[in-house]
Amino acid sequence: MKPENEQLINDFLAHADDLGDDITEDVREMLGVVPFIFTLLRDRPDIFALSAIADYRISRPGSLDAKTAELIAIAAAAGAGADNCLKVHMGAALKEGASRDEVLDALLIAAMIGKTKVLASSLRQLRDVCGEGQASKK
Repeated sequence: MKPENEQLINDFLAHADDLGDDITEDVREMLGVVPFIFTLLRDRPDIFALSAIADYRISRPGSLDAKTAELIAIAAAAGAGADNCLKVHMGAALKEGASRDEVLDALLIAAMIGKTKVLASSLRQLRDVCGEGQASKK
């Protein structure tokens, strides 16, 4: 890395602890809670600041409203099996104006994609092992 860029990063990271405090409060306001992982990552202010700023920016893109971003987060959390994230983002989506039906639809879409992923992979394996059209033959 060029020395001038290294210095920019070091100058930025000199404020990592203060940035971490601000990020934590913004996330508490956005989600209604501070995620568990924040409490441990705050022990490493430089890593926390770099990671949390990226996550914060990604979670509120300029092209989507907050409710839509939270509905996407719900589907992603459900698909990833991230139960704690799912609960947090459900609460945040409701806070941002999502209805119960919108949350349910996000979950159903995630489930449909999950089912499709399993079927696409497993049915290809079945075809490869049993051949085309022979899966139902005994």
